[in-house]
Amino acid sequence: MNLVLVGLNHKTAPVELREKLGGLVSDDEAAYSHLQGQPAVQEVLFYRTCNRVEVLCVTEDAPAATQQVKAFLARAPEVSPAELDASLYNYLDGEAVRHLFRVAASLDALVVGEPQILGQVKEAYRQATRNRATGAVLNRLMHKTFSVAKKVRTETGIGDHAVSVSYAAVSLGRKIFGNLAGKTALLVGAGEMAELALEHLKRQGVARFIIANRTLERGMKLARRFGGVAVSLEELEEQLLTADIVISSTGSDSHILTAGQVRGVMRRRKQRPLFLIDIAVPRDLDPRINDLDNVYLYNIDDLKEVVEHNLHRRREEAVKAERLVAEEALKFMDWLATLAVFPTIVSLREKAQAICQAELKKTLSQMGPLSEEQQQALKVLTHAVAHKLLHDPIMYLKNNHHRKRSRQELDLIRRIFNLDPESSS
Repeated sequence: MNLVLVGLNHKTAPVELREKLGGLVSDDEAAYSHLQGQPAVQEVLFYRTCNRVEVLCVTEDAPAATQQVKAFLARAPEVSPAELDASLYNYLDGEAVRHLFRVAASLDALVVGEPQILGQVKEAYRQATRNRATGAVLNRLMHKTFSVAKKVRTETGIGDHAVSVSYAAVSLGRKIFGNLAGKTALLVGAGEMAELALEHLKRQGVARFIIANRTLERGMKLARRFGGVAVSLEELEEQLLTADIVISSTGSDSHILTAGQVRGVMRRRKQRPLFLIDIAVPRDLDPRINDLDNVYLYNIDDLKEVVEHNLHRRREEAVKAERLVAEEALKFMDWLATLAVFPTIVSLREKAQAICQAELKKTLSQMGPLSEEQQQALKVLTHAVAHKLLHDPIMYLKNNHHRKRSRQELDLIRRIFNLDPESSS
């Protein structure tokens, strides 16, 4: 039994190719129907993100399964076979397990340590189970994958340091205020950066959210999601009166807030400190705002320094995480190897039991009447002898399943004990 993983990611394929393959597996029911119909594929799971598309399967014929998965991926419209072949990677058994663990633990992500990928892998597993595409091996592997990702997260500091601009902005605010619980956050803009910042702010206990956006409808949608209020950009100065932290990320090509406007607001705030972070390019906030008393303005370059420092810290923690992943991958492969010897162990025991019963029946028929206790004693004796004779071969199988020659040795034991009489004849 083998594990085969075929896929591509941001390191091997351009975004255009990843998008085309993502479209191929967007209909999970149709994709699973096709993959489960392949002769060499016994169990299968696929997952996709903006940065990767990967198919993992259990098979008895690894070369055939690999080709069938590649043929499935080549069905994507407008995909060049040459480009696809150049972009795909292929992992077998232990390498496949280790790669899956690294993906879930965010060691193979575009940004090392970001947690979103684990949620995407979990959702992919839910889709696979809904389509009844997994079995004993993949079910065990996926649950192990989730526990390894959790172990990496709890036993290393890989996720402790902010490495996205939005997260870094919130971390900077926490550093200034010490604690963001109970604070009011004003988000200027309602795009992806603002959305990410809102998620981080909510986790930090911010009490009130205000979203100021040029398109009020978009601002209202975002506000509803996070329990905040939406206002128009024309109300920005008024909203500054109650805000503690301001994060601006619009697509404006000119300043939406000047030093003069903020100076007037600060007089009305009675110089209560105001913290602003401008993560827009070009900048939303007039740089001269930083010259005002009790006003602290940071731009995206300030945050990049934080991100780069934290990326270095995460890379150091990733070394520990890689060791954990390698150890857990070896443990899983040990378990998988026992599946190969288990049928032989069962066959040995069943054959010994059948011989015991047949010989005992023959012996009892040739002897005179025996009491129930005497018959029971003979049964115990024959089973004990069989058990002791099989003890060493069974222990050998259990303890040596990981050896490179285990397959040949397994075949030899089956021939010696004639466990496959039809093939022997």
